[in-house]
Amino acid sequence: MADPRIDPNDPALQPLAINTQPLKGKKALITGIANQNSIAYGAARALKAFGAEIAMTYLNDKTREFTQQLADALEVDPDLYLPHDINNDAQTEAVFAAIRKKWGQLDTMLHAMAFAPRAALQGAVLDVTREDFQTTLTVSAHSLLVLAREAVPLMTDGGSIFTLTYFGGDKVVPNYGIMGPAKSCLEGLVRYLAAELGPKNISVNAISPGPVMTRAASGIAHFDDLMTLAKDKAPQHTLVTPDEIGVSLAMLACPSMRKVTGEVLYIDGGFNIMAG
Repeated sequence: MADPRIDPNDPALQPLAINTQPLKGKKALITGIANQNSIAYGAARALKAFGAEIAMTYLNDKTREFTQQLADALEVDPDLYLPHDINNDAQTEAVFAAIRKKWGQLDTMLHAMAFAPRAALQGAVLDVTREDFQTTLTVSAHSLLVLAREAVPLMTDGGSIFTLTYFGGDKVVPNYGIMGPAKSCLEGLVRYLAAELGPKNISVNAISPGPVMTRAASGIAHFDDLMTLAKDKAPQHTLVTPDEIGVSLAMLACPSMRKVTGEVLYIDGGFNIMAG
């Protein structure tokens, strides 16, 4: 019979109750922070609080105006605060070259990129052009593959890869347009990547928060109605915050949580379990 006494030094029992910084010494790359309301910023704050060092990208000079102070708050090394347009292969290579030079490793990566041309996002899916479809899927789904290909060689001791999805990838959500099918594709990629990267001890998961008023959400018509519906329908009758989402992600980034992989993890106060 196994010894029933609890040994607090047992490695299997190490994360949160014992270690207040379970990610101390770990390295995390965060993409997609647009401003202080970004879900990605909530994730970065939580990872930092858990002890991780942060590398961070920004889209262009315009977004840098809003993210420089956030990078400073996260104590991001200036060499690891870098411009990155996912359609610019040279910038992608430069981000991971900088991480390789400065850290030599990577433990966690958050892919937080999505974009659809306004006509495709606000119009009927039936009317989406080939060009707009390709643009949406390239930025919102294929970009996960682009980042993962660069990140995996740096995850020499295993790691965790996260992306952000939404309920509209599983069920039809009014006014979500072509982004719904794009999120469905993204969630499929998560499952296949989890299967391929499992032998490397790398977990891959999609975080599906309830609606949060971010810069990206402002492009969705009648988004206020989605927020009201989520609050009314969710069992907890509250909206999730970027910090709450971030803490959940940071917990999943702990090495002891890597058996959770290939999942779409809802952080929405229970909204997704309720019948229409």
